Amino acid sequence: MKKVTFILTALLLSITSLSFAQKAKWETEPDGAHSHIGFDIDHLVISSVSGEFKDYKVTILSGKDDFTDAEFNVEIKVPSITTENEKRDGHLKSPDFFDAAQFELITFKGTKIEKVGKNKYKITGDLTIKDVTKTVTLDAKLNGVLNDPNWGSRAGFKVSGVIDRTDFGLNFNSILENGGMLIGEEVRLNINLELVKGV
Repeated sequence: MKKVTFILTALLLSITSLSFAQKAKWETEPDGAHSHIGFDIDHLVISSVSGEFKDYKVTILSGKDDFTDAEFNVEIKVPSITTENEKRDGHLKSPDFFDAAQFELITFKGTKIEKVGKNKYKITGDLTIKDVTKTVTLDAKLNGVLNDPNWGSRAGFKVSGVIDRTDFGLNFNSILENGGMLIGEEVRLNINLELVKGV
């Protein structure tokens, strides 16, 4: 009986190890040369301000060509935020917003990916900003997979979605004379990823 149990356990471990080994690792390039994590938000009701994070790492583990079994992990360094305005960037890094000195990382851990159309997906996961974690669902499109002797195996994704910044404690605002708000609460995400296999 012990021998049978041992054999079954060894077989299970072997299958588990094989399953894990079959998942390929895809990552953004270290210099982020071909990826972009951007956002925009309403300003003075009539316009919008755009920005991006320059320092980040996106990792996907997937064993399927269509990425339907993918595990997503994203780390974004808050101090790398830029809106091309030094004063505004300093304010965004302050305790009024991201408090970059205390909360250096924004993280996203994917918990579910659902294919909803041709190359179209819904990605659900836990987004953490300032130690506040909320479940969010983002739209994604797989633009394609390239296998090239010079560039290697690469996959391109476009990801978009909307989050409410006040859900994460980014509450700063002021009321305008017309009753509108200085800054919108909805943040629109605009993300383009070029992931390299086996980085």
